[in-house]
Amino acid sequence: MLPSTVITALTLTLFAGLSTGIGGLLSMFQKRSSSRFLCASLGFSAGVMVYLSFMEILPEALHYLEQYFSPTRAGVMNVVIFFLGILVIGLIDRFVPSQDNPHEIPDVVSLVTVNQQTDPHLMRTGILSALAIAIHNLPEGLATFTSYMADPQIGISIAIAVAIHNIPEGIAVAVPIYFATGNRMKSIVVALLSGLSEMLGAVLGLALFSFSNTDLMLGIVLALTAGVMIYISFDELLPTAERYGKHHLAIYGVLGGMAVMAISLLMLA
Repeated sequence: MLPSTVITALTLTLFAGLSTGIGGLLSMFQKRSSSRFLCASLGFSAGVMVYLSFMEILPEALHYLEQYFSPTRAGVMNVVIFFLGILVIGLIDRFVPSQDNPHEIPDVVSLVTVNQQTDPHLMRTGILSALAIAIHNLPEGLATFTSYMADPQIGISIAIAVAIHNIPEGIAVAVPIYFATGNRMKSIVVALLSGLSEMLGAVLGLALFSFSNTDLMLGIVLALTAGVMIYISFDELLPTAERYGKHHLAIYGVLGGMAVMAISLLMLA
């Protein structure tokens, strides 16, 4: 491996990861009192996660699993691992203390008050979104790094695609934390850190690239990640969007997120 090629691959991965920070920064241009913006943003983020999970991540996971198993067996494994991801994040949610569990919190009448009273449900939504996105970004970092090492043109295309859909993912993290705490810097930093996990994937790729084929591992991680993202979307993002806005506004956000991802992926295909 040429040092210059490795450095370029790492730089591309860093670029893609830092885009979550851009999303966090963009979310700060809205007024803190805008519950409609919060509702639409969370719906948009849920749409992004759902679309990516079913239209990009699961098919990619199946592709990698089929390198090792027959199509039938790979399909079964893909589904089983997907639901295993849902089970894992569901168990984490189940064992969260009841005072922090959204299922145990009564509906609130208004968003954060003028005196900056915090809402633990919003904070938890932001943190769980950051966790899901960090898990999602690790295999993306691995994919960006290894694809560039194999074919620079493909690697650059993947990095751009990842960067584009990391921007709304940064919004998914930053908006709930900002509305819960009123702290702009904290929300941007958490959004940024959730994206930097892609560098861990790049480091893993650097360690494994010359020694083993990572297709099987990548397929498993992608299927698990899709399950985590689906659970977060339906258990956290959408219920919170409904709580702080109107039903149709949340749905418009979901459809908008799906449309943006569909168009961007088609343009980069």
